[in-house]
Amino acid sequence: MGKTIAEKILSNHANLSLKALDVAVCDVDFCYSQDGTSTLVIDSFNAFNEGQNKNPFPKYHMVIDHSAPSPSQSISRVHDKMRKFCKQYNLVCHDIGEGVCHEVIANQADVLPGQLICGADSHTCTLGAFGAFATGMGSTDIALILSSGGKNWFKVPESIKINLHNKLPKGVYAKDLVLYIAGMLKADGCTYKCLEYHGKGVNTLSMDARFTVSNMSVEVGAKAGIFMPDDITFEWLNKRERLNKHFTKSEFKDCYPDSDATYWKEIDIDLEKIVPQIAKPHRVDNTCEVTKVLGTKIDQVFIGTCTNGRLEDLRIASKILENQKVNAETRLIIAPASKDIYIKAIKEGIINILVRAGGCVITPGCGPCVGTHSGVPAKGENVLSTANRNFKGRMGNPDSYIYLASPATAAYSSIKGKISDPREIYK
Repeated sequence: MGKTIAEKILSNHANLSLKALDVAVCDVDFCYSQDGTSTLVIDSFNAFNEGQNKNPFPKYHMVIDHSAPSPSQSISRVHDKMRKFCKQYNLVCHDIGEGVCHEVIANQADVLPGQLICGADSHTCTLGAFGAFATGMGSTDIALILSSGGKNWFKVPESIKINLHNKLPKGVYAKDLVLYIAGMLKADGCTYKCLEYHGKGVNTLSMDARFTVSNMSVEVGAKAGIFMPDDITFEWLNKRERLNKHFTKSEFKDCYPDSDATYWKEIDIDLEKIVPQIAKPHRVDNTCEVTKVLGTKIDQVFIGTCTNGRLEDLRIASKILENQKVNAETRLIIAPASKDIYIKAIKEGIINILVRAGGCVITPGCGPCVGTHSGVPAKGENVLSTANRNFKGRMGNPDSYIYLASPATAAYSSIKGKISDPREIYK
């Protein structure tokens, strides 16, 4: 019987032949945490190793992104604790301004397809876009990896095969696709499953688009969301500045399922039929076509996050906002996902366009998305965001209302001051 990608990767890391629902101890290739989770990682590691003077697993990075720069004394103490821990053990700490952990790790760490990657952040599944089994877990689990020399136990998930056909129409983007999937499968529809993305439609999605889709796999309960490496993946890998090496498909045999692999479910999606989507408050799976909520007044628009703060997203927004102005009654906040993206967006003139249109560009990081700083809405305000979650209080105020959309819908709506259909631009 053949194996899925998840079965192959976890089997390889356990040195056993594993099938779905098996449990095994696996060797982790890389792990990381951020400033919202690192304190417990440090405390747990110290508790596990009290009196042993043990060094932590070296393939571990910390990222300061959720509250960067620090908005309070208490957060400053957290950041100080992280810096001192990394200095003590000669670990990498990506400090303020480097960007959102998932984007930073993808581009600045030695992570590759076929690897087992764990992060103390639920959206670690983002890295499945290049063919890794990447999954989020609790801080104490990360501390266990650090204490055990890079090991933890895993239950092999059953897999769902999603076949993508054709190509997204103009004005429709990866965020619309993944919101459509969330509305179809629901928040608990894939609990502890692995999503595998197949079909010729995958070839039409850029790496930035794939990161968006993998990122939100957890919003339907999935443990991981994996794309198989192809020419687009290898082009991205071979441009990555950190690793000066040319990668080919033959090096990553465990990133492809067997033809006779067994799937829990198989789903077909025609990309041509996808239209711009909106997730209404206060659930990610509370989705509808944009036409159902046209005209909804928007007080604030946020473009950024680990879902849609990449260069492609900023390009899309800038093309819409060029020679335009943000509505006088709407605020537009933009957070590039990383410093590297910020610099590239400056060089391309993207930032100039966004600022001239009335946008406010903030430090790369997670602040507005998680509601720690840099964009907490007022009571009763409506926010249109490119983030991955719109739970009650997500952006820092339980009395505001968050709608989710693509960067195109967000940018166009910021001009109109109300939820609008970006396809109007292409008529």
